[in-house]
Amino acid sequence: MKYLVLVSHGGLAAGLKTSLGMFAGDAIERVEALGLKPGEAVGDFKTRIQTWFDAKSFKPDDQFVVMADIVGGSPLTTFTSILQENGYLATALIFGGTNLTMALTALVSMDAMDNETLSQSILSEGSSALQRFQLTTQADDDDNI
Repeated sequence: MKYLVLVSHGGLAAGLKTSLGMFAGDAIERVEALGLKPGEAVGDFKTRIQTWFDAKSFKPDDQFVVMADIVGGSPLTTFTSILQENGYLATALIFGGTNLTMALTALVSMDAMDNETLSQSILSEGSSALQRFQLTTQADDDDNI
């Protein structure tokens, strides 16, 4: 089974999971949000992640899609060290700079696609979601008459 794990500084991962829940239905049960709390030592965060990991009793063929707020940040590097120590790093998909579109794409597609196709889909959807939004004003509309 594949799991989506959101990691971040502060409450971003938890907020992202809450937002995913509005779209995901029962699939949200396969999503975990782990945030490095303000003032929390990285070693304590690592212990908290390992405790969570141990409590879940993952199977050897389980896989993880990991999405973090920042590439190379402490939450991501800490989580990947736990994956490595537990033998899951080689089959994990790991992304940084995540957004809601990326996470939703991962959650709804992770069972239907192989890792390479899933990775391409996540990156494509995530980058397509980044756009500048501009409202057209009444004056702009009048200029087009």
